[in-house]
Amino acid sequence: MFAVIKTGGRQYRVVPDDVLEIGKIAGDVGTIVQLGEVLVVGADTPVLGTPTVAGASVAAEVLDHKRGPKVIAFKKRRRKNSRRKRGYRDEITVLRITEILTDNAKPSIGPRPKKEKVAAPAAEGDDEAPKAAKKKAPAKKAAAKPAAKGKSDKK
Repeated sequence: MFAVIKTGGRQYRVVPDDVLEIGKIAGDVGTIVQLGEVLVVGADTPVLGTPTVAGASVAAEVLDHKRGPKVIAFKKRRRKNSRRKRGYRDEITVLRITEILTDNAKPSIGPRPKKEKVAAPAAEGDDEAPKAAKKKAPAKKAAAKPAAKGKSDKK
C-alpha cells in the first residue's frame, strides 16, 4: 500500500518504513504526527482524492530536526563594482512513515524504542592494566634556542 501526501507545498509518494526529509513541521523528536493531506491511496484499487481522500491520513514518527545544505545566492552587476552574497539553510524535519490510515483511523503503532548501547564486558583481573597503559608520558619541554650570532650593536 502506498500514499501520495502533500506537505510544505510538495508532494511525496510514501510507503510504510520510508524515511523522508520534509520542510519543518511541529512535533518533538520521537513523537507520532499525522499528515492529513492525502491525495492518493494506492492498493489493489487506488483511491483518488478530489482534492484529498476523505478520512485518510499518514502517521509518521519524527526522527530529527536539522538544517539542510547551505544555498548561496550570489548576484553581480558587471563593471559596476556591485556584488551581493547571501546564503541560507532550510529547516528540515526527518520522518519515518509508520502506517497509512483510512476511514478516520487513529495510529496504532507507537514510536520505536531507542536502541541502548551495550558496553563490552571487561575480562576479570584486567581492570587495572588497561587504565595504567592508557596514561600518557608527560610532554617534553622545548629547549631554549641559542642566541643568534650576527651583527653586534655598535654605535
